[in-house]
Amino acid sequence: MTTPDPEGLLAEQLLRLTRRVHRIQKRHLERRDLGITPAQSRLLRTLAHFGSPPRMADLAERLEVVPRAVTSLVDGLEASGRVRRVPDPANRRVIRIEVTDEGRKALRELREARRSAAEEILAPLTADQRTLLRGLLDTLIDGDVNGAAEGRC
Repeated sequence: MTTPDPEGLLAEQLLRLTRRVHRIQKRHLERRDLGITPAQSRLLRTLAHFGSPPRMADLAERLEVVPRAVTSLVDGLEASGRVRRVPDPANRRVIRIEVTDEGRKALRELREARRSAAEEILAPLTADQRTLLRGLLDTLIDGDVNGAAEGRC
C-alpha cells in the first residue's frame, strides 16, 4: 500500500479553499445586489490601482486576458455608469478607461463585500493562526524564497 503524496493533498486543499473563497465572495457580492460580476469586480479593482486612466491594452496586460475580454467587461461597466471611455489628451486616437463617481461608490461596496467574505472565511482561526497564515500567504504570493515581491493587484 502506498502512502498518499502530501504535496498532492496540499494542492487539493488549496484548490478547494480557492473554490470556497470564490463561492463566498460571490455570495457576499450578490447580497449587496451591485449587479457586478466577479470579472467586472476584478477589472474595477484593477482600474483603481492605476495612477491615471489606462488604455484597454494596459488593462488586458495587467489582468492577463485578451483585449477582447476587457472590451466586454468595460462595455458592461460603462452601461451601468461605473466607468467611462475618455480620449487620451495627448493622442485622441487612444481611448482610456476611467472610474466614475458611481464606480468609486461600487468599489467601496466591493471592498466591504470582500472584507465580510474574508471575515467569514477566517472566522475559525485564532489571532495567532491568522498571523501565521498572513506570513505563509505572503511567502506564497511573492513566489520567491529570497523574498522578492512581484507586482500585485
